[in-house]
Amino acid sequence: MSGGTCASRANAAEHAAELGIDPERIAVGGHSAGAGLADAVALRARDQQGPPIRYQLLNQPGLDDRQETWSARHFTETPWMNHDKVTALWRHYLGSTPATPYAAPARAADLSGLPPAYIAAAEFCPSRDEGITYALRLLQAGVSVELHQWSGTFHGSQAILSAEVSQRQIAELGATLRRALAE
Repeated sequence: MSGGTCASRANAAEHAAELGIDPERIAVGGHSAGAGLADAVALRARDQQGPPIRYQLLNQPGLDDRQETWSARHFTETPWMNHDKVTALWRHYLGSTPATPYAAPARAADLSGLPPAYIAAAEFCPSRDEGITYALRLLQAGVSVELHQWSGTFHGSQAILSAEVSQRQIAELGATLRRALAE
C-alpha cells in the first residue's frame, strides 16, 4: 500500500470545510480486495497518526495472502472466485515484494487502536475464515466488531441484485454505514 493513500485521506481531512465533509466522520470500506485495502488504510492511519478513521466497513475482505484457512483450502472452485484466481490476485498485487500488514492486514501483530468494524463473510467463500478470524482478533484487541456471515452466499454473490439475500446484504451495508456515521 503506498503512502499516497494516507496522504490523499489527509488532504481530504485537511480540506474538509471546502469539501463539505466532517473530518470526524471518515469511514473506510470496500468489498474483497477493496476491503483489504480499506483495512490497510486504517492500520496505516493508526500507525502514522493520520486523520482519525471512525469506522471500517469490510465486506468479504481479502486480508491474508497465505491462503491457509479451512475455507481457502476447501472452497477452491466457487462461483466467481477460485484458488487459482486468488493466488493470481495476490501475485499481481504483491509482485515479488514480501507481504506486510499494510498489504495483507491479517499479518498485523497488533490490531489494538483500530476503528470499530463491520465484517461480512459469505458462506462459500475462500476468504470467509480469514474475515471471521480477523473479526475475532479485532475483538480480542478491544475493537468493537459486528460480524455477519451470510448463509448460502458465495464471494461476490450480492451482485445478483434480483436475489433476496443480495437485497438484504446491500440494505444492511448501507444501514450499518449510516449508523456508524450518525452524529
